[in-house]
Amino acid sequence: MAAITDPIADYLTRVRNALIAGHLVVEIPASKMKRSITEILYEHGYIFRYKFEDTPNNQGLIKIALKYDPKTNQSVIRSLKRISKPGLRKYAGANTIPRTINGLGLTIVSTSKGVMTDKKAKSLNVGGEVLCQVY
Repeated sequence: MAAITDPIADYLTRVRNALIAGHLVVEIPASKMKRSITEILYEHGYIFRYKFEDTPNNQGLIKIALKYDPKTNQSVIRSLKRISKPGLRKYAGANTIPRTINGLGLTIVSTSKGVMTDKKAKSLNVGGEVLCQVY
């Protein structure tokens, strides 16, 4: 197996694939940034719940219970899009962070004060690397 060069893209792809396949739970190797993204998705109601587990290799595992609409059985997450990639990093100042669907979606930004949403970054007046957009 090849080494993963972009762990955030891998995280988003695993979640996206699990949603397409209709899985209830997806397991992802843990990292601090992935934990932060998971917590943001949970706080904003995109995932049902999550659990951080320790593994023998000390990397840890994130188990995410995916959220579906009870009536339509459709995923709550419509789209997960990676913005900044290893080959082309995208940075934005506090006033230039892109909004997702006019503020209905979520833009996740890695700042000097940690990983946060676009709204929180603007309120703290910090910019950073634009990781991904979720809606």
